[in-house]
Amino acid sequence: MNTYDLIMKKRDGLILDKEEITYMVDGFTKGEIPDYQMAAFLMAVYFRGMNDKETTMLTMAMADSGDRLDLSAINGVKVDKHSTGGVGDKTSLIIGPILASLGVPVAKMSGRGLGHTGGTIDKLEGIPGFQTSISEEAFIRQVNETGLAIVGQTANLAPADKKIYALRDVTATVDNISLIAASIMSKKLAAGADAIVLDVKVGSGAFMKTLEDARSLAKTMVAIGTLAGKHTIAVITDMNEPLGNAVGNILEVEEAAECLKGNGEARLMEVSKTLASHMLLASGKAFSVEQAEEQVEQAITSGSAFAKMKEFVTAQGGDSSYLDEPSKFEKAKYKRVITGKSIFLSREESSEWTEAYLASCNNQEIGMASMVLGGGRRTKDSVIDLTVGIRLFKHLGDIIKDTDIVAELYGNDEQKLDEAEKRFIMAYTLSKENNFKNRIVYDVITSD
Repeated sequence: MNTYDLIMKKRDGLILDKEEITYMVDGFTKGEIPDYQMAAFLMAVYFRGMNDKETTMLTMAMADSGDRLDLSAINGVKVDKHSTGGVGDKTSLIIGPILASLGVPVAKMSGRGLGHTGGTIDKLEGIPGFQTSISEEAFIRQVNETGLAIVGQTANLAPADKKIYALRDVTATVDNISLIAASIMSKKLAAGADAIVLDVKVGSGAFMKTLEDARSLAKTMVAIGTLAGKHTIAVITDMNEPLGNAVGNILEVEEAAECLKGNGEARLMEVSKTLASHMLLASGKAFSVEQAEEQVEQAITSGSAFAKMKEFVTAQGGDSSYLDEPSKFEKAKYKRVITGKSIFLSREESSEWTEAYLASCNNQEIGMASMVLGGGRRTKDSVIDLTVGIRLFKHLGDIIKDTDIVAELYGNDEQKLDEAEKRFIMAYTLSKENNFKNRIVYDVITSD
């Protein structure tokens, strides 16, 4: 077996077997296959694609390239959740406490954000004292005792994915369904959960821009999980505007706490409750969607989910009093208020308007505005400013008047605020008619 023959085989559209795929992944991970040959192989995959079995074998080879987390010492069915990412997505901070309060163990490894926002780990580090790195023994003990632990991903979890993704990033082979699915699922399978629920985002602020592409990715990942012996489902949700009212690390922690107090924004709560319900079903703690939804609602209204969030934060060294009193969190130095008039004056056709509807949003630009403020990473070595971000007061379909506050931007540099304000204002389109129609949950994909 040699690399040249395997590149040619995939270039010609032929099907690779398990040994051939493992040979490519292991050889590249160990440095035995050079970058230029792996780049050629990835380009062949990009154009020729892989079937479900090939994609599953690629995923398993990547998952087996490093450590696999053994969660067998944790009592109960372990259910993991993964989101393909978006602007203002803080659902893990909401769902984890809900499930733990209902007796479903959540043992989650999360990453740091690269791009317009921080990841779950970055957000949690906004809570004073919170420890995102604990021993595996302490991790398992905490899940058994409190039902929930969220820690940073270990360096040796699916190392092949890290190395292959870095090459994809510079060879224009990122946006291939099989390669995306294998990247995501290799880490999920290595993380040791019994069941996996995937939140596949679609829209202007998501990697998948169309519903067709989102469904294709969702079906591929569900097929991988199923072939790997894991109960796997995918929920396709909207990302055509920020999820919730907050974009930014500490701001999103504050919002997650408010959601668990019963004060969540409608779209964010619908996504969170839907994902939590399907995770509850996968755990065997509920036997119908309706029963699961009732349990999730009860966890919030009874206060048990918020109490569990505080218990979890305390268990990992954080000061949970900040969740009760968000005013204690460190704040950015400056606040910039965006009014309806600011948006009207930015466009010649609406400069004389006094009211209009928010018709659509370039959500990627909202994310970029947050990154400009310092809320995200331009490179993996960038330092995030946890205090900056955006608070929204209006959503798509809402009517805005010239005196209405649409958003507030928080920053520590006035020049960055100027740039972020321009990007934010130009992200929206306006309409005199309210033609907005947009679901938040589009579809649920199962192995059937």
